[in-house]
Amino acid sequence: MNKHRSRPAQFRNSVDMNDKVQVKVLRKRLKLSEAQFADAVEKSGSSIAALVKEATNLKLAN
Repeated sequence: MNKHRSRPAQFRNSVDMNDKVQVKVLRKRLKLSEAQFADAVEKSGSSIAALVKEATNLKLAN
């Protein structure tokens, strides 16, 4: 029996919003609150590069 959780193949440059661990890790890496992260995802989509750019813009605006 395989004890490891099998995961579907994912794109490395996009975040799966249904994966709570992935969202939490990315949100903490970008140092954003939940509300800021949700706003950034709404504006830029699920691309990690776009989220990093949007997070930078949010930090500069505050």
